[in-house]
Amino acid sequence: MQFVPDIPRWRQVAEIIRGRIADGTYPPRTRVPSVMQIIAEFGIATATAQKVLQNLRKEGLIYTEPGLGSFVAKRPAEEAAPPA
Repeated sequence: MQFVPDIPRWRQVAEIIRGRIADGTYPPRTRVPSVMQIIAEFGIATATAQKVLQNLRKEGLIYTEPGLGSFVAKRPAEEAAPPA
């Protein structure tokens, strides 16, 4: 991947994953890439990959289950929707 030099790499990678969540590549309650998978795909450092997931958690886009991984959070509209 070609990174823009004046934007932190973690922000650029987070934006890509955010886009994948928005477009349904990673639907709600499905696993997002692990730190190791992010490192392999984007060629970034471990601390940088951890920062990506940490910030997506802070934004409420993902949640982490210890021992299982990180998953896409339900969107508020989906939680409020009546069951089909």
